[in-house]
Amino acid sequence: MGNIRLPEPVCLICAVCRRPDFSIETIEKRLQSRYGLIDAKSEPFIFEQTQYYTKEMGENLQKHYLAFVDMIDPAALAEIKCFTNALEDEWRKNGDRVVNIDPGYIELPKLILASSKNYAHRIYIGKGIYGDVQLVWRKGKFIGNPWTYPDYLQHSTLEFFTTVRNRLHQTRMESSDGHHL
Repeated sequence: MGNIRLPEPVCLICAVCRRPDFSIETIEKRLQSRYGLIDAKSEPFIFEQTQYYTKEMGENLQKHYLAFVDMIDPAALAEIKCFTNALEDEWRKNGDRVVNIDPGYIELPKLILASSKNYAHRIYIGKGIYGDVQLVWRKGKFIGNPWTYPDYLQHSTLEFFTTVRNRLHQTRMESSDGHHL
């Protein structure tokens, strides 16, 4: 029998996909007011890996990723997803979303995203939300799963998440508990 241990805090991330006419500063300000300062932000890119959002949000959508300074309890992810869904609803124009915010977290062995949609590879985490392992850390790099979203496999995205993970690893190494992978 293994000993039960609570998980260590993890690094909150958010994937933000938005219409080009909707201010990223507005989004960042609201997220920072709730979750603290943004530690790292990827370069924005045109989101064209899928047409999933085109009908509702339009074309030439911009996407980028955020990582926050303050660590979170991984059990908070369901509540965070409920908050980001409420933001999406608040900012709707004529009933359509102008932004999609997908929160998740990075811990040393993986990157988890929150979703309101259930699939075979997702685990229920509470409040109507499921956790989805998008990336796993193997042999010094993040690799995807068969269901990993294509934009999470882009070289620049993997570099960004690796940098965030490396910062987390360094923080853990410097912590008093000395527990790290």
